[in-house]
Amino acid sequence: MTYLPRIVDAELAQLLEATGAVLVEGPKASGKTATATQAAASDVLLDIDDNARRMVEIDPATTLAGDTPRLIDEWQLAPGIWNHVRRTVDRRGLPGQFILTGSAVPADDITRHTGAGRFSRLRMRPLSLYEAGRSSGEISLAALLDGHEQRARQSGISIPSLAELICAGGWPGNIGKSTQAAMRANRGYMDDICRVDISRVSEARRDPVKVERLVRSLARSVATPVSISRLAADVAGADPGTLKPETAARYVEALHRLMVVENQPAWSPHLRSRTTLRSSPVRHFVDPSLAIAALGAAPARLLADLGFLGFLYESLVIRDLRVYAQAADARVFHYREKDGLEVDAIVEAADGRWAAFEIKLGESRVRQGEESLRRFAGRMHGSDRGKPSALAVIVPNGYGYAGGERTGTIPIGALGP
Repeated sequence: MTYLPRIVDAELAQLLEATGAVLVEGPKASGKTATATQAAASDVLLDIDDNARRMVEIDPATTLAGDTPRLIDEWQLAPGIWNHVRRTVDRRGLPGQFILTGSAVPADDITRHTGAGRFSRLRMRPLSLYEAGRSSGEISLAALLDGHEQRARQSGISIPSLAELICAGGWPGNIGKSTQAAMRANRGYMDDICRVDISRVSEARRDPVKVERLVRSLARSVATPVSISRLAADVAGADPGTLKPETAARYVEALHRLMVVENQPAWSPHLRSRTTLRSSPVRHFVDPSLAIAALGAAPARLLADLGFLGFLYESLVIRDLRVYAQAADARVFHYREKDGLEVDAIVEAADGRWAAFEIKLGESRVRQGEESLRRFAGRMHGSDRGKPSALAVIVPNGYGYAGGERTGTIPIGALGP
């Protein structure tokens, strides 16, 4: 399979120059191994090499010997190797020695306290539309954060095409497949998550039936700040107590460990007004195709429910914004006030620059999004955040213009890093 260049390629190269080892984390099938292989000079593939896993216990030095950077793929299958990598990095005292990839966070999170100064972390997600060749990238998120005005030619992703893109998802293995074949692969992916993977990262075996119900509940609530108690009640249905909130919380935590769900945290400016902010995270799958797989939906069903398609479109845009934001050393938040003012995405750079975006499926709602952004920008005059670098509504198609003082419009097929 031909390797599709990824935005994180440059990030990985930079991190290898800075630290002894780089930990590349992301959901399985997101392309971690392929990306790491591009930078590695040798490798150990623990997910397919039983002998290598045994060697970690018997003679870890032999496992780590090889040309550098040396790739240790799916390291969490032999978690004892972490400390051996750490000691080897300390002994050699050179950058770029190892690349570790992982599609699950070990339950004891042994990486939290023992990797400081030795490891860098790099998050990978499924392909953005830009990486998949479905966006021109004429409007750069990094340039928007710098305050530059930008324009884009008319770009169009029709609503039926958008529904197919959402159903297929950004999984590298689905490139070139028909939508139906991609959806079958995605359903198999979710079935493995519910029946095998979630118990593998948990301290106890999880009931796959209840996990499937919880995942479907999450899918129905995608791009919303649904609470754990609400998810538990939805799973229980007419039989209260079937799934307790604390059990639901453990299931959701396991899904986070597998990196198949990713919360969008709330943005908290210091307002001088008495405005009360909602702090609950907005819940997303790492790719909206997983919500489709959980529900057994298809493009035709989405076209018959444009309201739900709108939530899935928002989740797709958040996925892409996260990919582009990471490359710009930024993060993606949401903003919600109890009086009803909401902003779908706030992208904030590490140095405090920020841009705000509303995400609208139809042209008829662009004006509503622009009004929300203007109200929000006015509210920020009473905060310590300063002026936004950009305000824009992200839509499926049309001409693009953003940056400067005006509230702009960005077609998703023109957005890039």
